[in-house]
Amino acid sequence: MSQPPMRPAAMRGAVDLSGLGQTPQPTPAAGGGGAGKPGTIRVDGTDATFQDLMLGTQEVPAVVVLWSASHPETEKAVTNAVQVAEKLDGRIQVIAVDVQANPGIASAFQAQQIPLSVGLIAAQPVPLFPGVQPVEQLTLVFEELLKVAGQNGVNGRVQVGQAGPAEEPAPMSPEHEAAYDAIERGDFAAAVTAYEQALKLNPKDSDASAGLAQVKLMQRTQGADLQAARAAAAANPEDVDAQLLVADLDLLGGHVEDAFVRVIDIVRATSEDDREKARQHLLSLFEVVGAQDERVVKARRTLMSALF
Repeated sequence: MSQPPMRPAAMRGAVDLSGLGQTPQPTPAAGGGGAGKPGTIRVDGTDATFQDLMLGTQEVPAVVVLWSASHPETEKAVTNAVQVAEKLDGRIQVIAVDVQANPGIASAFQAQQIPLSVGLIAAQPVPLFPGVQPVEQLTLVFEELLKVAGQNGVNGRVQVGQAGPAEEPAPMSPEHEAAYDAIERGDFAAAVTAYEQALKLNPKDSDASAGLAQVKLMQRTQGADLQAARAAAAANPEDVDAQLLVADLDLLGGHVEDAFVRVIDIVRATSEDDREKARQHLLSLFEVVGAQDERVVKARRTLMSALF
């Protein structure tokens, strides 16, 4: 039996764990009465196209539905989501992802159960529910998601049936290609090497900087147990590494501000090498979330106060 749907939570951190592209930068949101953007209610997301689809959610909110072609019954979650979205006049787009063909996206959302539905507003995930939900319940959830989108200035619409020709994506550098391939096979060390090589060739490569921070976060937390990490940090409050691991896991879980506060507290409580280690760690977390995120801007001000 599928679990009942959860109400959309508050906006979570924009953490692209799949490393499928750069951290999205904010753009002006489309107004509710605007002409909207060309497209269709349902689009099929792939590891190659998902970054562009995420960018689109800065204008039109979306629901990502992870399903599997090897379990055809899971596509019912996509069908139901599309049925509800079609009644909402293009205010929500449904991004269907076959996890069997796109393991990078499945890894990004840390999918433990298929089907799984997750909202995306301004490229930030909003946890929804696992399983197949009936149309009646989906309608209530989608309406709540639209309220959250409106509160964040995301009020655009998809102009159904008026899509123009698809644009060819920009060619990917060999270094970025190598990083993505490494991530897909779970070789984070190789991905780090590829991103570092990209930065050697172009120190201003913001995609590589964001990707490197994200992969290092995945590398640090690989195999970590949240409960054990929290217990270790509570038992040893002066253990900087234990505190930083909990901050990493908080960020992965969407508790962005909690992660920032924990590391800033370390900066306040330590000195010399430990203080610098915590400061650098916090800067890497800022890179993961995105420099333009309001929580990062606020945390930077708090960090300055803690340092001086």
